[in-house]
Amino acid sequence: MPIFEYECRGCHSQFELLVLKDTIPACPGCQGQDLEKRLSAFAFSSDDIARARVKAARKAAVNSSNYKDQKIAEADHIREHVNEHRDEHRTK
Repeated sequence: MPIFEYECRGCHSQFELLVLKDTIPACPGCQGQDLEKRLSAFAFSSDDIARARVKAARKAAVNSSNYKDQKIAEADHIREHVNEHRDEHRTK
């Protein structure tokens, strides 16, 4: 199956895309169609490569602003819950 690698000229996102007969390539990040086809290497996978890819993906997720915002929101929620619980016990 023809899997191509692209780089979006708009947001510089790099991605792979399975291109079938009627596929119109678009960036999954910004939906832009101003793409540059990248030179692809022969696909080869091993357990070591798979582990390295998973590790890199986890690192990218942890460093993303969405992950950080989520963790901040969770901490705020816990802090509010603890404060409410503490206030309930003080009034009793």
